[in-house]
Amino acid sequence: MPDSAAASFGLDDFGLDDRLRLFSYVNAENGVAYLWLLRAFDAARSSYHVVLHASEVQAALAGLAQAHPGCPDPATLELPRLLDALVGWGVLDRSQDGARAATLAEYRNRHSVYQFTEAGYRAHRAVESVLAAGLDDSTLSRLVFADLLADLKALRDANEAGDPEEVYRKLNRLDRALADVAERAARFYHMLGDLSRTHDVRPEAFLAHKDALLAHLRDFHDELQRYTPRLREAVHEVEATGLERMIEAAAEADERLFATPAERLADWQRRWAGLRSWLAPAGDAPSEAERLAGATMAAIGSVLALLRRVTEARRGGVSRESQLRHLAAWFTGAGSDDAAHAIFEVVFGLGASRHVGVAYADPESIASRLSWWEAPAVELSRTLVQHGRMPGQGNGRPARIERSEASRRVLRERQLAEERRQAEAAAGLVDATVLDEAQSGALRRLLDIALAARVAGRAEVPLAAAAFGVRLTLTPRPGRFTTVVTDSGRLHLDGFEVSVTPAGHTGVRRPAEAVA
Repeated sequence: MPDSAAASFGLDDFGLDDRLRLFSYVNAENGVAYLWLLRAFDAARSSYHVVLHASEVQAALAGLAQAHPGCPDPATLELPRLLDALVGWGVLDRSQDGARAATLAEYRNRHSVYQFTEAGYRAHRAVESVLAAGLDDSTLSRLVFADLLADLKALRDANEAGDPEEVYRKLNRLDRALADVAERAARFYHMLGDLSRTHDVRPEAFLAHKDALLAHLRDFHDELQRYTPRLREAVHEVEATGLERMIEAAAEADERLFATPAERLADWQRRWAGLRSWLAPAGDAPSEAERLAGATMAAIGSVLALLRRVTEARRGGVSRESQLRHLAAWFTGAGSDDAAHAIFEVVFGLGASRHVGVAYADPESIASRLSWWEAPAVELSRTLVQHGRMPGQGNGRPARIERSEASRRVLRERQLAEERRQAEAAAGLVDATVLDEAQSGALRRLLDIALAARVAGRAEVPLAAAAFGVRLTLTPRPGRFTTVVTDSGRLHLDGFEVSVTPAGHTGVRRPAEAVA
C-alpha cells in the first residue's frame, strides 16, 4: 500500500476525496436548505420510508416547516437543483422508478427517486451530532467499572469453558464499554478545560452547580481508585486461561464478511492490547486508568481555582472581563489618537521615560577612563526627576512655603484633646473593674508597648510600659491567665499577671483578678 494511502486510513487518494466531498453541503451556499432537506430524508427513513420522489421530499419538508420555525418553506426552494447537488456530492443516490409513471410522458421523463447513500447517511449523522453536541452530556460514568469487572469475570469463565460465541460477545462488550469511558472522559475534561479558560462563566449558574460538579468528580475518582486494582487482577486472570485461544475464538466468531481471518485476528489482538494498556499495562508503566485518576484530581483543582476566581469577581462587584470590555469601549469611542494615548497613559501608567543629565560637582575628580559601571553615581534631586527642572529653577530662589496658622492651630488643639482623653482613660485603669471603650483602648496600647519590649530567651523577666501617667506591669505566671472585663467582652491574657499603678507610685492595683 502506498504511503499516502496508509496515512488516509486505508483509502486511496480518490476515495479520500470522495469521503471529504460528502461534507461539501455544509459550507455551500444555502447550506441551511441542504441541512433541512437531508433532515426530511432522515425523518422519512425513521418511518421506514427510504426511497423518496421529489414530491414526497417536498411534502416531508412542508411537515418539518410546520413543526420547526427554522425550516425554510419548500415552495421557495429549487428542489431539483438541491437534489442534483447532493447527488453530485455523493450524499444522495438517484435512480429511476418506472413503476411510478402514470403516463408514457412521465416514463420517458425518467421518474427519479432519491435515497441516502450509506456514506452520505453517516456524514449527515456526523453533522447532526456536532450540531446537537452540548455540555450537558459531558459526564463521567462511575457505574461502568462494576460492569467491566463482571464482564471480565464472565470472559474468564467463557474462555475456560471454550465457548467462542460468549467470548466474542463479552470481549466486544468490553471493547465498547472502554471506548465509551475514554470518549466520555475526553469530552468531560475538555469541557472543564474550556470552562476554566473562558471568561464567560455565569457566576450564578456555576455557584449553583459547583457542589454537584465536585461531588461528581469525587465519586468518580473514589470508584476508579476502588476498582483499578480489582480490574488489573481480573485481566491477569483472563490471560491465565489462555490469551491466544481467547483471541482466536473471538476472531472465529466475528461476523464481519469483508475481513479476512488474519485481519480479524490482528484486529482483536490490537483491541485486547488497548484494553490491557487501560487496565493492566506491562511493567511499571502507568495505566490509562491511573492517568484518568490523575486527570480527575487535576480537574478538581481546576474547578476550585475557577470557584476562587468567580468568588473574587463577585466580591469585587465587577469582573475583570467587564473591566476590559468597558476599557475597550473607551478606546473605541476616543475621538482622536491623542485622546486614546491619554486614556492609555492614565489606565496603565506608562509613558515616555524622562532623561536627565547632571554633571559632577568637580568633574576633574573623576577619571575619564572609568566606565559608567565603575564611576560613582551622581545624586539627583526629586524635583529634577519628577518635574524635569532643577530645584529653584525659574526665579533663582526656593519656592515660598505656604503656612496656614489657622489649620495648624486646629490640628494642635485636636492633638492636645486626644492626649487628655487618653490620659483620663489611662488614669481610670487604676480603680476600674469594668473597662469602657476608651479605657480598653488605653489598655491595649499599653499592652502593645510592653509586649514589644520582650527579649527572646528571657520569658521570666517582667515586662513594663509607662505612658499617659500610669505604669503597666506584666509579670510572667506560667499556667495562669488574667481576665479583664470590658463593656464589649472579656480579654484573656494567658501566662501573665497584669497590674496598673500611677506613675511613680509603689502600690499595686489590678483591674482584673488573676485566675489559675
